[in-house]
Amino acid sequence: MIRSMTAFGSAQAGPETAAVALELRSVNSRFLDLYFRLPEELRQAEAPLRELLSGALSRGKVEIRASCVRNASGEASVLDPAWLESVAAQLRTARAAFPDMAAPRLVELLNWPGQRGESAPEPQALAAACLEAAGQALAQLQQARQREGERLAAMMRDCAQKVGAIVDQVETHLPALLAEHRERLAAKLREAVESAFPGGFAHISGPELSERLAQEATLFALRIDVAEELSRLRSHLEELRHILEGSGGKRGGSAGKRLDFLFQEMNREANTLGSKAGSVDVTRAAMDLKLLIEQMREQAQNIE
Repeated sequence: MIRSMTAFGSAQAGPETAAVALELRSVNSRFLDLYFRLPEELRQAEAPLRELLSGALSRGKVEIRASCVRNASGEASVLDPAWLESVAAQLRTARAAFPDMAAPRLVELLNWPGQRGESAPEPQALAAACLEAAGQALAQLQQARQREGERLAAMMRDCAQKVGAIVDQVETHLPALLAEHRERLAAKLREAVESAFPGGFAHISGPELSERLAQEATLFALRIDVAEELSRLRSHLEELRHILEGSGGKRGGSAGKRLDFLFQEMNREANTLGSKAGSVDVTRAAMDLKLLIEQMREQAQNIE
């Protein structure tokens, strides 16, 4: 399955007295890099979170942000007189040392957990809530990665189809190109012999001259023959199809890394095709191939 490394997921969970909100943000990276942004009360959830994400993801830079908010109850609007007297006594004690200390505002008193005798949520309950939210956010992240991966795969299939069309075109015109080069080389050899040895053909038999010209033309044709490069490009396109369909994943390894290596090999064949090009058409075909391969390689940088 082709999955992108760029995605986002978020979820909330928690006990009755608190809510844990967690976000996962993922971008492309050569390896799996996890960056945690957790408040102090959720620190003990970091190790389980790392284990959860490491088991589900293989590549990408993932940022994990979490926050904990205590839930307000219906009793929050009622102030306990005994508790207020206790706060006032503490304020008088503090003002003995700091006379200018301001009194707490009403909203601060209403949201003060101690005025209802509330206790903070248990760390184990918060950690469990954090893991629950992480599981939901991870499911969203994986779904988003898969959707983006399908779009990237479709773009690469489109480029691969164009590469195949260029290979077909060069392969169709290859015999005519080779014949044209042989004739052109033979003509140049004849001109060179006549220029160096005027009347030299009178001392060289027809079969001997024809054999020599045929040898030189054959050697030149071998140097410009790109059939092997075209064959390897076809083989690479077939491997690309297997990876995009998910067949390559059965052999293990990251699909993104396999694609990156495959495109390096395809680019090498395109370079060889350009260096052996014996015509403007083949040169243009090699340049078009390199552009298409580079487009696919850029898309593969985002694949897990």
